Amino acid sequence: MKKYPLINKIGSFDAVILAHGDFPQAEIPLELLRRAPFVCACDGAVNHYPQADVIVGDGDSVPEDLRNRLIQIDEQEDNDLTKATRYCLSKGMRRIIYLGATGQREDHTLGNISLIVRYALELDVEPLLATDYGWFVVAEEESEFASFKGQQVSIFNMGCTTLASEELRWQAYPYRQLWQGTLNEATGSSFVLKGNGPYLVYRTYQAKETALK
Repeated sequence: MKKYPLINKIGSFDAVILAHGDFPQAEIPLELLRRAPFVCACDGAVNHYPQADVIVGDGDSVPEDLRNRLIQIDEQEDNDLTKATRYCLSKGMRRIIYLGATGQREDHTLGNISLIVRYALELDVEPLLATDYGWFVVAEEESEFASFKGQQVSIFNMGCTTLASEELRWQAYPYRQLWQGTLNEATGSSFVLKGNGPYLVYRTYQAKETALK
């Protein structure tokens, strides 16, 4: 059984990819950015974080004084997030945290969240996507997630025909619609999900206040 720690218990990781969505404001994603051994910025994101180690994209949003760090990739088949991921993989980096991948355009937000499932299943990445409110990880089969009472949990089925849970307020099942697995809640210090395929799990940084009363 694979175990997924709380985000503040994550040890080493290989890189942060900073996307050009909303730049992080909360302490947890900012701390991950500070701890990053390597930061790869997607094109225009470097304007929020000019100290990034490299910049990946077509370069149309990169200031002239930072172009010496640009890895220019002009093909249009993949978006900048995927180009940055492929670059990190080419350097042997697999444990990747994605920041700035949500906000602004909603279609980009949905696309970026779904892409980390592709990266996990097709590219052998160990992805984590963190926002200002919580974080997404991709899991398969039987997995245990560190948690706390009142933590809000959402589960998005990405191919399971069987799916069950332990220590969640509402029993998981093989959801057919994305909304069906949202707004669940942890009842203790961990919960377990058992599926026969991949699924995406979102956990909040803080408990829901009403759950603690």
